Amino acid sequence: MTAQPFVPPPYPYDRLDALATFAAKHDGGVIDLSIGTPCDAPTPAVVAALSSSNTERGYPASIGSAPLRSAASEWMRRRFAIDVPVTQIAACVGSKEFVASTPQYMKLRRPDRDTVLFPAVAYPTYEMGATLAGCRAVPVPMNTSGGLDLSAISAADAARALMLWVNSPSNPTGALDDLAAAATWGRSNGVPVFSDECYVEFTWSRKGETILQHGLEGVVALHSLSKRSNLAGVRVAFYAGDREIVDYLKEVRKHVGMMVPGPAQAAGVVALNDDAHVATQREVYSRRLARTAEILSGWSGLSISQPAGGFYLWFDAGDGWSFAERLARDGGALVSPGDFYGAGGANNVRVAVVQPDDRIELLAKRLR
Repeated sequence: MTAQPFVPPPYPYDRLDALATFAAKHDGGVIDLSIGTPCDAPTPAVVAALSSSNTERGYPASIGSAPLRSAASEWMRRRFAIDVPVTQIAACVGSKEFVASTPQYMKLRRPDRDTVLFPAVAYPTYEMGATLAGCRAVPVPMNTSGGLDLSAISAADAARALMLWVNSPSNPTGALDDLAAAATWGRSNGVPVFSDECYVEFTWSRKGETILQHGLEGVVALHSLSKRSNLAGVRVAFYAGDREIVDYLKEVRKHVGMMVPGPAQAAGVVALNDDAHVATQREVYSRRLARTAEILSGWSGLSISQPAGGFYLWFDAGDGWSFAERLARDGGALVSPGDFYGAGGANNVRVAVVQPDDRIELLAKRLR
C-alpha cells in the first residue's frame, strides 16, 4: 500500500475567522476569549533582564544556562518541596514545541514502539505530535472526575506505547488528574509518563502538584513560564525528571539546535526567582473566572461552574459551535468550540479569561 503524504489539517483557531467577522461588527471590536494568550504585563525586572544580559551575541546552551536550571530547581523546591538535580533539568523553546517534537525523539529511542497515549479531551498538540512522528495517536477516555481512565488502556496499546501524556490542570477542562496513579501505571507498564503542568500555578480546588512528587523514575514533568509569568512571547520552558530520558532528550535536542535565546533565559531566571508576581496573577485570574462565569451564566441561562485549575471556563453548551456563533453575534466575543479538543468536547465551549477587566465588562454591557 502506497504511503499517503501528510496534509496539515486546518489550524483550530483559524476556523474561527467567520465568527470573528460577526464579532468585529460591534463597537469596540472583538473580545478574544478563544486563545489562552496572557494580556497582563510581565514584571519590570523581567523586561529589564531581556535587554541587559549581554547574552545575545553568542549561542545559548541548548540544555539551558546553569542559572536557569538552578532557578528551576529552586522553584520546584519552594513550590513542591522536592529536590530535582540540576543535571535532570533542561530548557525547551516553550512547552508546545516540546509537546510536538518529543514523540519523534522517543520513537528514535524505542523504534519497537509506535503509540502515543494522550487524554481524549485535550490540547490538540498531543495528538499532532504523535501524527508528525508517524506514530499511532491513541486517546485515553476520561473518568467522571475529568482525569485519565487508565483502566481503559488496553494491554495491546500499553505494550506498544512510547509514552503517555497527562495534563493537570487540564487544558481545556481545568480538571486535576491523579498524578500518583499515572506514575504508578507508567512504571508498572514500562511506559514513560510525560506530565504537562504549565497551569500548575493556577489551581483552585487544592494545592498544585507535580508528578515528580511521586518519584523521578520513568516520569518527566514539563513547565512553562508563558502563563505563570505572562511570557508567552519569550518562549521559556523546561522539562525535568527521569535521568536517562532527560539525558537522551538533551543530547538529541543539541543536534537539532533547539535553543532558548540567551536573553530569554536571563529573563526566565528573574521570573522563576520571583513568587510574588505569580500570587498577584492568581488573584487576577480568580477574579476574572468568577466575573466571566457570572456574565455568561446570566446571558445564557446555563450553570457555569468554576474550574478546579487553569484559567478556562469549560461547560456544556449543548452545541459548542452554535453557542460560539451566538456569543460572537450578541456579545462580539470569540470563544473556542469544544471540538477543538477532541470529539468528546463537541457539546462544550472553552472560554479563556485572558482579556483585561475593562474588556470583560464591555462584554457584560453588550450582553445586558
